[in-house]
Amino acid sequence: MRAEPPGAQHEWLDAAAGPVVRPYTLTGGRVRPAVDGFDLVAFVLAGAAADPAGQPGLQPEHRRLVELARRPVAVADLAADLDLAVGVVRVLLGDLLARGLVSVHEPPAAGLPDNDILKAVVSGLRAL
Repeated sequence: MRAEPPGAQHEWLDAAAGPVVRPYTLTGGRVRPAVDGFDLVAFVLAGAAADPAGQPGLQPEHRRLVELARRPVAVADLAADLDLAVGVVRVLLGDLLARGLVSVHEPPAAGLPDNDILKAVVSGLRAL
């Protein structure tokens, strides 16, 4: 059996594929953020003085998240912009949040109906 030389091209890769990196490599094997989780529609905003270049241990994806969050942007949009799984983006955002480079703003909870109204609706449906 002959070993392929370093850098050899595989037939399943092409120039458009770009670098192939497993998600767990980006998160260091972590599947949960360093801080409490946040919603997909939560808005992320980088601090005015946030400078990821001066932070040791940050990956290029961390730096890109800070740049994208210079304006308020939803977690789901960040995942789409970086072409990464939402779980990976949540872990990376947790790192940035723990370092104080970004803030996460949860959307206000929609006014939920009162329990008495819900009970009345269920009773009305049962009566049908």
